[in-house]
Amino acid sequence: MTKAYAAAKPGAKLELIDVELPPLGANDVKIKVAFCGICHSDLSMINNEWGFSQYPLVGGHEIVGEVVEVGGAVSSSKVGQIVGLGWHAGYCQNCYSCDSGDHNLCSSAQPTIAGRHGGFAEYVQADEKSVVAIPQGVDMKSAGPLFCGGITVFNPLVQFDIKPTDKVAVIGIGGLGHLGLQFLNAWGCEVTAFTSSESKADEAKKMGAHHIINSRDEKEIEAAAASFDFVITTVNVSLDWNLYLGTLKPKGRLHFVGATLEPLNIGVFNILSGQKSVSGSPVGSPATIATMLDFCAQHGIKPMVEMYDMSQINDAMAHLKKGDARYRIVLQADF
Repeated sequence: MTKAYAAAKPGAKLELIDVELPPLGANDVKIKVAFCGICHSDLSMINNEWGFSQYPLVGGHEIVGEVVEVGGAVSSSKVGQIVGLGWHAGYCQNCYSCDSGDHNLCSSAQPTIAGRHGGFAEYVQADEKSVVAIPQGVDMKSAGPLFCGGITVFNPLVQFDIKPTDKVAVIGIGGLGHLGLQFLNAWGCEVTAFTSSESKADEAKKMGAHHIINSRDEKEIEAAAASFDFVITTVNVSLDWNLYLGTLKPKGRLHFVGATLEPLNIGVFNILSGQKSVSGSPVGSPATIATMLDFCAQHGIKPMVEMYDMSQINDAMAHLKKGDARYRIVLQADF
């Protein structure tokens, strides 16, 4: 049994309830939650925006805590270890994606907050393959958002062989984008931030942007024609994607990590004429998460977070919903 904050129905406020945990499997790890980030995906799941939420719903998939129990067959985690858990809590381990190390692409991957209870709780359980140790040099308090927001923007750098000589732009300087700027700057790239918020311009430069373009100014965007090798969009709203395709160099790529729900209005000749690509990616594999954490330790990269006690979770959710978070929210367990 564990105490957890749960939504009883779509859109409901979170209430403290008792949750029955299943017996610990042979390959499972039990984690005592110390910190848990709040992601916009948690809000989407609470509101059933994607149509597969189950209630009562316990969100939370940016979890950092201490291993307190392990199954009999567990070999990669040990009691007392500080670990993190992200969007996935288990994989089939039998498909091509799992066999090739792309666990995040497993069609049977088990989301941490769908079909099981997430990290807005005293304890959470997951398969050992989805649990990643926190290395020295990574701040435990702020590490949670790296397991979703962080890996979402780090994974494309690995998957698409981004080079230190590349010119890269980030659309949207929020929870994902502020980490993207830090990663790309440390990667060695020339970094441009597209943002609609003048108040974020100075902060974006401090986080690694060399250049700022006002995403509300069509002329500024047009002036950046054929400038970028890679443009990564972190926003969840529809923009004039043809305008942004125009900022790509020949063979450039427009890459989506933000969950834009509307269909993409893209002219095919905009792609054909410059042999450009449009792509997307989810979170990364556990191996890539481990690489990201090492990269963060080496370069002193960490999310900018606002801290709340877990008991203040509804206030924190309201803060997120208003769009006022700078730039991620982390809950500290106070059960």
